Amino acid sequence: MLRSMNDLESYAIRAMDGDLGHVKDFYFDDQAWVIRYLVVDTGNWLSNRKVLVSPIAVDRPDWIGKVLPVSITKEQLRNSPGIDTDKPVSRQHEMDHHDYFGYPYYWGGSGLWGMDPSPSSMMTMGHNRPGGSRREPRDRTRLGSGLDHDDPHLRSCQEILGYRVKAADGDIGHVQGMLVEEDTWAIRYIVVETSHWWSGHLVLIAPEWIRHVSWSEDTVAVNLRRQAVKGAPPYDSAVELGRRWEMDIYKHYGRNGYWAEHEEPEFMISKR
Repeated sequence: MLRSMNDLESYAIRAMDGDLGHVKDFYFDDQAWVIRYLVVDTGNWLSNRKVLVSPIAVDRPDWIGKVLPVSITKEQLRNSPGIDTDKPVSRQHEMDHHDYFGYPYYWGGSGLWGMDPSPSSMMTMGHNRPGGSRREPRDRTRLGSGLDHDDPHLRSCQEILGYRVKAADGDIGHVQGMLVEEDTWAIRYIVVETSHWWSGHLVLIAPEWIRHVSWSEDTVAVNLRRQAVKGAPPYDSAVELGRRWEMDIYKHYGRNGYWAEHEEPEFMISKR
């Protein structure tokens, strides 16, 4: 299932022993285009502190009730490593977070989540479950080797909203939102509002068509031409998006789909 990032921001976060707050933002990996952390506004119970929660901790969501249950306690979150949520997240901060909760590192593998396709599949018999006791400190020199600690690739989803989207031959609009895959937390599309160029029109652009993001110039450059975008199937957020509709988008641009060939063709966006 695909979920609107804008809708998910209103979801409550429920710990094993009570409510933690609500989703305020997300941090996404601007190389793999996947949500790595939820930014939770804890409200008064934690002095309005904002904390990070990994999708690894998320249990079965209540999509109707708009609640994301997590396998951690309020006390664990209270004592979790502090972080400045107004800045990009460094690898050092990630190591602190994963070590504290006893999560395996997601980097270094060929999958979206280490060697695994989803955050839930990372927690095997060889790792603690979220909410369990902390593991012994790991050898960070070995596990972090080859990583650039000074060049963070985790960015705020809120930050990229409103960024100007540029095709190969000119502007096409601005980023209005993102569509996130439910199981993997992968960002499958950015939603582009073309109202300044093509009145009242929303289109979807897959991350693999993005050439680069300029964080200093607030722009997203895509490997598409304006006319191709103009002729693309329009996106209506009130209409359920099925896999066949996705196939039409990829066919329009002459690109291969991201999905596995063996998957069923019914893949819907929930509007609840």
